[in-house]
Amino acid sequence: MLNVKESITFPMANDSDFKLSSDSSISFLDVFNDTEIEDGSIVLFSNSTVEEPSIVSNIATTTIGALILGLVFLLGVPGNLFIIWSILARARQRSVTTLLILNLACADGFLMCLTIFFIIYLARQNWDFGNYMCKGVFYLCNTNMYASIFLITLMSLHRLVAVVWPHRVAALASKKMVVRAIAVLWVLVFFMAIPALVFREVRDDHDEQNKTRLVCASDHRLPQHVVFQYTFETVLGFLVPYGIIVSSYVCILRRLRQTKFRRKIRSEKLILAIVVMFGIFWLPYHVINIIQVVAEHFEDGSPMKKRLYRIWQPSRAVTSALAFISSCANPILYTFTGKSYIREDGMAFMARLFEGTSLDTGIRKGRQTTRDREGKGLKDMLSFSSTGENAVMNGK
Repeated sequence: MLNVKESITFPMANDSDFKLSSDSSISFLDVFNDTEIEDGSIVLFSNSTVEEPSIVSNIATTTIGALILGLVFLLGVPGNLFIIWSILARARQRSVTTLLILNLACADGFLMCLTIFFIIYLARQNWDFGNYMCKGVFYLCNTNMYASIFLITLMSLHRLVAVVWPHRVAALASKKMVVRAIAVLWVLVFFMAIPALVFREVRDDHDEQNKTRLVCASDHRLPQHVVFQYTFETVLGFLVPYGIIVSSYVCILRRLRQTKFRRKIRSEKLILAIVVMFGIFWLPYHVINIIQVVAEHFEDGSPMKKRLYRIWQPSRAVTSALAFISSCANPILYTFTGKSYIREDGMAFMARLFEGTSLDTGIRKGRQTTRDREGKGLKDMLSFSSTGENAVMNGK
């Protein structure tokens, strides 16, 4: 908590008796800020910093949050581990799509393992893991957010090349090139998540009995910090990649309509379903980001800022929980998509599903078709040459 020498206490008669600070911010899954209330009064520090109510002070909310995260943990960890095992141990063909799904499962599975820290935090209503873990856990959460959306973007771009420029897949989107792109992606997301390290700290808080506890809270000292972090997060973590994804699928649909190609493509449907699921669970979180950024452009205590505050502050926990759910939804989605394989292949059904989405099969077929055409042309030339030689000999 900031060191201050004096504080000013205002009676809490109504909303107009105090004003909200520009530092009133909660980051990814940030249900950890607090307001110090003593004898019906709110304490405002001399630097106008207001610490807002923490969900860890509400028994009902912490119980619900712990139950939701517990369910996410129980579904997400084994689900994503099963995907990883299916690809590494059972899949006979590891296509580009399969490789991207493997990386997505690794990112989601690691995030699911982190939920145990939040479950303990909500259950104990105290952060017991120190300041480094406070920063580290939220940093890894943001890393997963960027990794997930960028991997889905790569999937969409790969499908775009395969459908719109099928003869250039080997040159533009070969497995070797995609592996390099994935390596660059992971390096990039670890850099992009650095703001989560900077704007996060453990500080003291007081519960309803005025007992001191530790909370892992956001640390925005200036309004510009709030605007920077959430604008950066939403623009680069959602708007730009999702714009690329939507544009890719618009081009894919146009290409399919221009051709007589009407067969069902399992991989297109699966990847499109992943895109839609990610958007459903992450859109509310980024909408709240935008609302909070807009609120920072109004003066403290203004009616509009208070209205916006009443929207984003209580919504943070819900939208962040939805974002966590997105990481355990993919295994369920794959199971429903591959249910036709379950009876025939049993535990290997997931591997069969991913093999069915293989673009490499199409590439190999395309190459085989090209070789067949070249072979047929060579055979025709040899046949024509042989016929000519026979005609000459007969003429003799």
